[in-house]
Amino acid sequence: LYYLNYEPMKYEEVAGSASKQINFAQVKIPAATFYAAEDADVTLRLFNLLNGMLEDQPRLIKLLQSIEYPMLQSLIRVETNGAKIDAQMLSKYSDELAIKIKELSKAAFKMAGEEFNMDSPKQLVEILFNKLDLPVLKKTPKGQPSTNEDTLQRLAEEYDLPKIIIEYRGLAKLKSTYTDSLINIQHPVTKRIHTSYQQAVTSTGRLSSTEPNLQNIPIKTAEGRKIREAFIAENGNVLISADYSQIELRIMAHLSG
Repeated sequence: LYYLNYEPMKYEEVAGSASKQINFAQVKIPAATFYAAEDADVTLRLFNLLNGMLEDQPRLIKLLQSIEYPMLQSLIRVETNGAKIDAQMLSKYSDELAIKIKELSKAAFKMAGEEFNMDSPKQLVEILFNKLDLPVLKKTPKGQPSTNEDTLQRLAEEYDLPKIIIEYRGLAKLKSTYTDSLINIQHPVTKRIHTSYQQAVTSTGRLSSTEPNLQNIPIKTAEGRKIREAFIAENGNVLISADYSQIELRIMAHLSG
């Protein structure tokens, strides 16, 4: 948009997003063709433009040719290999989450004295503030009582229903964003998740993962850790965790003596 004054089609427009996202192999040929052709065309046009801008920047050219380009070959291998998941375990866990979500809904309906849509901010306002007369801690720009995460957290310190709504939201998000979604986007042939690693997005220089983002799977809750357990290694291999912050601390310790 900035360099070419052109806005290309977004991946979500072709493959959907969250729990409704499908594998690119399932996208209809005309849509997939346009998306892929546009992607290649825009990339070449950007290359021609940016390459000209780099001509008088020898240090940046060296960075590009000695680090970024070789790194790309490694990323292609990692993306092509994909991440192996235990789909059976995820499916079973999705069913467990569905039962917990149903139980939380029942408990919430009992406290409210009626059934309501827990995903509807409008109905939450009606139940929490009009019917149960809970204190309004914050308002939306339109002047309605807020039911955002922060507000519910504060209300949950004194009231049980907001506590249940928070738990419900957390589990519902895990189910739609992870357990259901990861199974849907598993490649039909490789049986793996093929994410994209972006090497020029973060200001710190670390990689970012998109379509899907495999870096923001929750780890603080037992439910989030359970989803992480679904990522498994091929027989005869192991998964290792290497945190770059530890490397930085070691460099700092070395340089400071």
